[in-house]
Amino acid sequence: MKLPAKAAPTRNKGTEAATKPTLLAGGNPQIAKGYGDAPVQAYLAAMPDWKGDVGRRLDALIVRAVPGVHKAVKWNSPLYGIEGEGWFLGLHCFTKYVKVAFFRGMLLHPVPPGASKSGETRYLHIHEDEQFDMAQFAAWVKQASQLPGERI
Repeated sequence: MKLPAKAAPTRNKGTEAATKPTLLAGGNPQIAKGYGDAPVQAYLAAMPDWKGDVGRRLDALIVRAVPGVHKAVKWNSPLYGIEGEGWFLGLHCFTKYVKVAFFRGMLLHPVPPGASKSGETRYLHIHEDEQFDMAQFAAWVKQASQLPGERI
């Protein structure tokens, strides 16, 4: 038995493009470079599936830990820093986890678990349904915010 062909979905490309960012390989949202909370919130809203909840929780923890934190999106990743001092942390989506990069992570106590090929950077990978220590994360954020920032 032959099934009827599915009707092609109708799309308003202008509206869809404005409201739904493209997801790059691995599910990372493609967000235009920008400074301030608005582009970071756009990135967080575009994070797919469970990653969006993780991203919003991380953002809230960072804002609580570092009042007045400076935000931007560069290279399709939210960055957090101290204005005029550089960036101390970045987020990035991958297929199976959200990567948190502490740019001076080797100087944190304890050192975050994910090794990096680049100097002092250390990573925290957060997988679906994985519990992570929010108190430890907040402590790392506070420590990282007090170190010299990365100029990127």
